[in-house]
Amino acid sequence: MPPDSDPPIAAHDLNHWFGTGEARKQALFDVTLKVKRGSLTVLMGPSGSGKTTLLTLLGCLREVQDGSVQLLGHELHGANGALLTTLRRRLGFVFQAHNLHNSLTARQNVVMGLQVHGNLPADQADTAASHVLHLVGLGDRLDYLPANLSGGQKQRVAVARALVGNPDVIFADEPTAALDRESGANVVDLIKRLGRERGTTTVMVTHDNRVLDQADRIVTLEDGRIVGDRQTNT
Repeated sequence: MPPDSDPPIAAHDLNHWFGTGEARKQALFDVTLKVKRGSLTVLMGPSGSGKTTLLTLLGCLREVQDGSVQLLGHELHGANGALLTTLRRRLGFVFQAHNLHNSLTARQNVVMGLQVHGNLPADQADTAASHVLHLVGLGDRLDYLPANLSGGQKQRVAVARALVGNPDVIFADEPTAALDRESGANVVDLIKRLGRERGTTTVMVTHDNRVLDQADRIVTLEDGRIVGDRQTNT
């Protein structure tokens, strides 16, 4: 396991703008943040505070304009497309919109999460997808189409798709917003277990106060700046 002195995520003096000319507006101001391996870090704050912008910059989904982001030992500022593609293969993403393919079963949707990792034999991919769907409580829904799943079940399929490749880091944007209390707790419990057992690091944007008890750390943003950063007792 890498030492804590070499965190999987480290941002330093990170600034970001949207728009051009007179419409240009700064969204992040001098954000500095290090995330410990295996931890669940929650980003909180009102709408427009910069949470999702920060998440997408850390997850190499948006170009770093100013400052530094180190992800899994690689600098993202100025990184070329090949490096970004390689890094994304080591990540898992969960968003509020589940983005499932309606013509594919739950298992087939999860298998798609393995395709970025190369040509895994079909039987191995099916076995891996079935295993992670069992982990999220959908072992009896493997061959269901999204139209025959509830909103919470669809989101759990999306979580399974993000987890199936055993990512080093999970980036999650409001992953429990569409889930009932039990389903949301199950998803966060699974993420926590991955942190303990595999060293998976998770950064999660949420307005869901039910998640806070599970977080290892809560970082609060306001108007593009970090205004609070506290470790919890979990």
